[in-house]
Amino acid sequence: MREMIADVKIPDSALAREATELVREAAPPLLFHHSRRVFLWGSLRGREQKLGYDPELLYLGAMFHGLGLAKRFRRADQRFEIDGADEARRFLHAHGITGEPADRVWTSIALHATPEIPLHMAPEIALVTRGVELDVLGIGYHAISDEQRAAVVAAHPRPDFKIPILAAFTEGIEDRPDTTFGNVKADVLAHYVPGFRPTDFVEVIKNSDWPE
Repeated sequence: MREMIADVKIPDSALAREATELVREAAPPLLFHHSRRVFLWGSLRGREQKLGYDPELLYLGAMFHGLGLAKRFRRADQRFEIDGADEARRFLHAHGITGEPADRVWTSIALHATPEIPLHMAPEIALVTRGVELDVLGIGYHAISDEQRAAVVAAHPRPDFKIPILAAFTEGIEDRPDTTFGNVKADVLAHYVPGFRPTDFVEVIKNSDWPE
């Protein structure tokens, strides 16, 4: 029987099942449960906003969005969001899904930590961000009913989530601090990595090679 949580059907295609197992194996339980909740929150926000979206593409965006924090897929030369996006696109291409649908999933992951812009894009892109914002930042918390929230958290618990997810962010990006320029993860390093000094946008302009 197809799994349903908070009246949201979990995609059950061979593609979705393989993605689930890949993330379950590659990521710690903290990130696995977070990713599943992102799909569920995103689906519930999409229903509330009466958005038409492809559940499978939303599921893949949600499940792969945090893979750049996992050791297996972590690089040191680009933002962690791009790590996950690139792996999702490789996964989709390997299963014969190319072109715009693969690009839509890539974009949903690459932009999920960039405020506001994804919300003006395709529903799957917007809803990955909505799901992340609800689970991590509490944005949209009251757009979900108490019953829906309880059902999601019963299926995918988030005990003491705030400090562990901040620790996961720190571990996943502390060896590539330059990639946090212009994004919210610079705040994480500022709090948890002694001596971290974020790149200053104004100083970059002032100290560029342009004479004036």
